[in-house]
Amino acid sequence: MLIPDGFPGQRMLVLPRPRVREFLLQPGTAHLVVTDCGYFPRAHSHGRVRPTPIGQLVVLVCVEGAGWCETPAGRFDVGAAQVVILPPGQPHAYGADDDDPWTLWWFHVAGSDIESFLRTANMTVENPVRQVRNLYHVVSLMTEVVQWMERDSTTPSLLAAAGAAWHVLTLLAADRVGADDTSDLIEQAADYLRTHITEHVTVAQLAAMASLSTSHFSALFKRQLGYPVLQYQTMLRMSRAREMLDTTSRTVASIAADVGYPDSFYFARQFKKVHNMTPREYRNQHKG
Repeated sequence: MLIPDGFPGQRMLVLPRPRVREFLLQPGTAHLVVTDCGYFPRAHSHGRVRPTPIGQLVVLVCVEGAGWCETPAGRFDVGAAQVVILPPGQPHAYGADDDDPWTLWWFHVAGSDIESFLRTANMTVENPVRQVRNLYHVVSLMTEVVQWMERDSTTPSLLAAAGAAWHVLTLLAADRVGADDTSDLIEQAADYLRTHITEHVTVAQLAAMASLSTSHFSALFKRQLGYPVLQYQTMLRMSRAREMLDTTSRTVASIAADVGYPDSFYFARQFKKVHNMTPREYRNQHKG
C-alpha cells in the first residue's frame, strides 16, 4: 500500500488553492508558482498513483535510496542522484523501493510558461528520469524552495520560491548527462560543504548524491583535496569562525552556532585542536 506523506522528519508545504489561483492571475507572477513542496527522508512505502492527470509539473529529486515512476510510456527505475520530471496533464505514478526507500526533495509547479518550457527542454513522458552533473546545486535550490515556502505565502516569498524552482528546471534542462569525471563530482561536493557550512552533512549523504560508495567517495575526496571529508568540513568552519572573531564583537557561543556547532564548549575544543589556542586567545592576538 502506497502512502503519500507522514514520514518521520519530513517537511511539506501545500499552498492553499485560492492563493494559487490568485497568484497565477496577478500581473507578473503568472509564469510560475510553487504549489506544493517538501522533503521526505527514507520514505518507506511512499508513493502516489494519479490516473486522473493534475495541472502541475511534478519534480522529484532522489538523493538516496531508490524508487520507480510510471508514465504512459512505461515504467522507469529511479536511483540515487536521479531526478524525475512528470509533465502536467498526464497520468503518472511513482513510489519508493520496498527494500531501499528513497529520500526525496520535491516540488509541484504551475504556470503559463511550463508547457512551452518542457517542450523546449524535451522533458516528456517518454524520458521522465534523468541524471544531472551537479546534484549538489540542485539540492541546494530545492532546499531554498522549501525554506521560502515555509516562511509565509506572501508574494515576495512565493516569487523567491518560484525563482529557485525555475533555476532548478533550467539546470535540469541544460545539464542532462551524468558525470563520469570524478574530479568534477568531488569539487561539487566540496562546494556543497562550503555553502552548507552550518548543516549536519554526513560522508554517506555526500557519497549517495555522487552515486558512489562511501569508501570510494572518501578515497577520491582525500586524494583530490588532500584532507578527509570531515576534516575539510572542520577547516571550512574554522575559517569562517576566524573571520567572525577578527571582524565582529559577537560572542563565542553565537559564532559557534553560526558555523555549525550548537555546543560552544565543543566548538572551543575543536578550535583549540586546530589553532593551539582558544577562540578568545585568538581574538586577543595582534593581527594585521
